[in-house]
Amino acid sequence: MFMTNNSKSKYKRQFIYTKGQFVYTLFLITLLSSCSYFRHKHNEGIAAEVAGKTLSFSQLDGITAGLDSIDSISVADAYIKQWATDALIYDEAVKQKSSELDEMVEAYRRNLYLQEYEQRLVAQNIQHHIPDSVIEEFYNAHTDRFILNETILKGILLVYPIGTPKQDKLKKWLQSPDEEDLENIEKYMYQYGKGYELFLSEWRTANQVIIRLPIETDNLQQQLRRQSLIETQDSTSVYLLQVTDKRFTGDIMPLELAKDEIGRLLMTQKQTDILHAEREKTYQEAVRHNKIKIYHR
Repeated sequence: MFMTNNSKSKYKRQFIYTKGQFVYTLFLITLLSSCSYFRHKHNEGIAAEVAGKTLSFSQLDGITAGLDSIDSISVADAYIKQWATDALIYDEAVKQKSSELDEMVEAYRRNLYLQEYEQRLVAQNIQHHIPDSVIEEFYNAHTDRFILNETILKGILLVYPIGTPKQDKLKKWLQSPDEEDLENIEKYMYQYGKGYELFLSEWRTANQVIIRLPIETDNLQQQLRRQSLIETQDSTSVYLLQVTDKRFTGDIMPLELAKDEIGRLLMTQKQTDILHAEREKTYQEAVRHNKIKIYHR
């Protein structure tokens, strides 16, 4: 059939219109599919996705908690940008990694697994309390390992003004103080003293004591070796130090001071024994079940 120019123009307009309808329809389908995809992702709680990694809305909520709506949007946008950039850079770094880095990562991962497994193994098998009898036995067998590197002492330190009355009574109470003497000392110091300190059951180093006295360190050390009551004074006060027990540099450390260190040593040894036994057991079981194949030249 022969078509005139008018009919050709009409056909052409109809064709263009039909083609436009097709493109628009295709755009709508794509848009709707895209919207459906994002609605699906939103329903899954996913806020962003890049390089195979996802960021959840719950993570963003933790970042923006306590902020108003405007600030939370700004902070969330900045966080998403930072998160996405990190993911992209990491993805590129993985693509360009060296074989040496792979080996380092694998070694680190292996060590983490071993460390976590050994910690759990020890926790399941160890007794966390070392009996005092075991600690004392170790102490008596290894006294050479517990030597003092500084002078230590126990006692009473009193400070009161020069001219305070009844000082003779005070010194008498200090000689071998029992409960009644200690009560009298405290009453006296409450009435006349500037300060006092009772460390009858706690070891102090000579350096910890010397800072409270107007006396040179060497002088204190010499007096400690000769006597138990040390008296000195400054322009306003009298200082009385009654030493009830003392150990000098080079002496064997008292058990009560060595106890914690011995406990740590024995606990470490127990952990080592547990891990060694487990490694040996694992190896022997593998040998019995032919899990290990050893080839000789």
